[in-house]
Amino acid sequence: MTVEIVRIFILLAIFGAVFLLVQVTGSSVARRQSHRGAINRRLRLIAAGHDREVVIGKLIKNRPRGSGELPDWLSAAGARFEKTIFAANLPFSFWQIMVFMALGSVALFLITLLALAFTGSGLNFGTFFLVALFSIAGAVGLPLLVISRMAQSRRKKMEHQFPVALDIFVRALRSGHPIASAIDLLTKEMEDPIGSEFGLISDEVAYGANLIGALEHLAERWDLEDMRMFVVSLSVQSQTGGNLAEILENISKVIRDRHQMFLKVRALSSEGRMTGWMLTVLPVLTFVSIFASTPSYYLDSAEDPIFIYSAISLAVMYCIGVWVIRRLVDLKV
Repeated sequence: MTVEIVRIFILLAIFGAVFLLVQVTGSSVARRQSHRGAINRRLRLIAAGHDREVVIGKLIKNRPRGSGELPDWLSAAGARFEKTIFAANLPFSFWQIMVFMALGSVALFLITLLALAFTGSGLNFGTFFLVALFSIAGAVGLPLLVISRMAQSRRKKMEHQFPVALDIFVRALRSGHPIASAIDLLTKEMEDPIGSEFGLISDEVAYGANLIGALEHLAERWDLEDMRMFVVSLSVQSQTGGNLAEILENISKVIRDRHQMFLKVRALSSEGRMTGWMLTVLPVLTFVSIFASTPSYYLDSAEDPIFIYSAISLAVMYCIGVWVIRRLVDLKV
């Protein structure tokens, strides 16, 4: 009986030791992860020993710059894509991504033609058109969809962080901090992306830039109405005076109410938006997967003139359909 009691105590001691070890390890890992997540990219670069000039250069490397030498419609499309690249936080510029897509399309086109030639498939206009369509869809269409999704996710996170940043800003002003000090506080308290963005503003102001101009550039980069309201409020208050903390508190309330309304609209339109997303992505994925796995499904009919005209018509109709779908699901609140 005594032996059994000793075994029970030993097992309980082992269980307690393992339980305490797991708890201590888990708590340590959780604190480390929380601390790492609370530090934004700007603070990590500074902690790594980089100079402020280097940090600013890295943060604004892929900021939208515009293409004034291009036609208006092409310049507007390029500006939108630059903002998408910036919002997706990609370490590449607009022209670098365009070159990568072009080289990827050419490489995929040549590799696919060589593979078809080795398999004995006939090369004709229909085959060249299908291979070109496959190359563009694989090297341009799919990356664009991924980049757009990444940018949308990060922009949504920015929208969620901005009211919290305003609350911290208001509390800092009410506790006696000046505007520059309140912005610097945001750089240390907020995660990315808003932490690094306000840190960039703090660095620009420290190097002599105008605060309102730096904030206007921030609102232009992210293309968010909430930021524009914030910039206009600071600009008006700097010229006319007034209780800035109270003004920003009211703006924060307006932004939260607007965000709640936007969430309701998104919930009511979720089915239509998901349908639009599937209608945009599914044709590209279906075509790429079928052509990559069973190219004969298309190549057997590639010499038929009706197939060629139909394929061209479908490609044009798909582009028109994507444009119409984007217009339908682009909800403004």
